[in-house]
Amino acid sequence: MLGAVALAGCGLGPGPAPSAVQLLVTRDFGARVLHRSGALKVSGQETVMSLLMRNYTVTTRFGGGFVQSIDGLSGGQQARQPVDWFYYDNGVQATKGAAATDVHPGDHIWWDDHDWSQTEEVPAVVGSFPEPFLNGIGGKRLPVRVECADVAGYACRTVTSRLRSFGVPAAIAALGSSGEPQTLRVIVGPWATIGGDLSAQGIERGPRDSGVYARMSQDGRTLTPLDENGRALTPLFAGTGVIAATRHAEDAPVWVVSGTDGRGVELAARGFNQTTLQDRFAVALLPGGALPLPEVQG
Repeated sequence: MLGAVALAGCGLGPGPAPSAVQLLVTRDFGARVLHRSGALKVSGQETVMSLLMRNYTVTTRFGGGFVQSIDGLSGGQQARQPVDWFYYDNGVQATKGAAATDVHPGDHIWWDDHDWSQTEEVPAVVGSFPEPFLNGIGGKRLPVRVECADVAGYACRTVTSRLRSFGVPAAIAALGSSGEPQTLRVIVGPWATIGGDLSAQGIERGPRDSGVYARMSQDGRTLTPLDENGRALTPLFAGTGVIAATRHAEDAPVWVVSGTDGRGVELAARGFNQTTLQDRFAVALLPGGALPLPEVQG
């Protein structure tokens, strides 16, 4: 089951972000990688659909605006559950069809074929890290703020340092700091402390509210992973961390680096890296490794 502070302003920084485009194709919430492009050069105007069709064999529907199959793998019904293709641009679920979405320099485009019986909306995922912190959303880089229960603590310093190692000028603030809706927020702290944040509360209620296939208990002491069908798996207690992302309407995504207690938060902070997050919708962190959320059965 298991796999393996200094204060800063909110400026976007002087240096340009990397401009190469990446294209990833997976199935089952990232559990199986089908294609990984590596760095792609894009010249002229390119849409998400045209980029996909230049690299793989694609069939479409609804007048060519939506993907039906990629290299022969189609949406439809599997094991009596609805399955379809969804795409994420820098870790954010698309709000428009692929033919209507432009590709911008540095974009990480991720197509995943998965069961949507629990929700059609997984508004944000963590598996494109360091996106969207590096290149932003829709070609626009956004301010980044790390909000911490303990601004001088290990977890806060680790998360902030990790972002800055990618050239992201992340600011640090205490929990509850006011800010613009188009600021990328990373909330760091035990769930009992941060769970009252309106942007994070949906995680207590499961994927239909947040897109995250787990439920945190209201007191923050228990994390219950869910499978792709929304079934509760073995609850996780003390020393469990979680890294997840969600989004409300058109606001910037909110990331949560949390846990059932201080040890869980520190574990999550250590897992705030590309190796742990790559191709995952969300993750739970245990001393023995990272557990993908959802945990796909079979």
